[in-house]
Amino acid sequence: MTQERTASSPARDLGAARDVASTRDWRRTAIRLVGATLAYNVIEAVIALWSGERAESIALFGFGLDSVIEFSASGVVLWRFRIESAGGSVEAVEAAEGRAHRFIGGTFLALAAYVAANAGWTLWKSEAPQPSLPGILLATASLLVMPVMSVAKLRVASRLGSRLLRAEAKETLACSWLSLTLLLGLAANAWQGWWWADPAAALAMVPWLVKEGLEGLRGGGCACSE
Repeated sequence: MTQERTASSPARDLGAARDVASTRDWRRTAIRLVGATLAYNVIEAVIALWSGERAESIALFGFGLDSVIEFSASGVVLWRFRIESAGGSVEAVEAAEGRAHRFIGGTFLALAAYVAANAGWTLWKSEAPQPSLPGILLATASLLVMPVMSVAKLRVASRLGSRLLRAEAKETLACSWLSLTLLLGLAANAWQGWWWADPAAALAMVPWLVKEGLEGLRGGGCACSE
């Protein structure tokens, strides 16, 4: 009996070592995916804010502000994974993470209020935004990129059993819906002259922004604890 336990011990050790190595590899993949999302959102924010300001498009400008919040959230998630990979204190990281996400939740609610107020004012004043080709191209690119990124992160999250990454992946998927909403509003304004489609698209973003804000304040948003 002792010989069987002794003989099987190296096999168990080898299996455990392989599991650790596999987890480490998947964690590296998660860091790369979240880092790529962060980088894309930085570019997305710059283009959306610039083109939204030039076209006086509340939907496009609001999309840019959302991108700022998105890359801030991705930064928190990336920081969380890097600290964990370095063997840092999980308790300390989760405490800081909770404070960060309450802040992010508050910024989502502030953004929802800003978008609702400005879209309502635009509708009231009947101010037509200028067509924005950069905005249309950006919304199209995001509609193509974000679902792919989300599916990849969901796959890695299932391998790691990570609720944190899974929630962040769902936020990326929600960004695809925002991209579609933005694209419809910008295209309707550019090609049909439906000036009201832009503020209407902005208002369609508000329920999601409020939902994310409330979840962030409760600590159950895009970067919930694992």
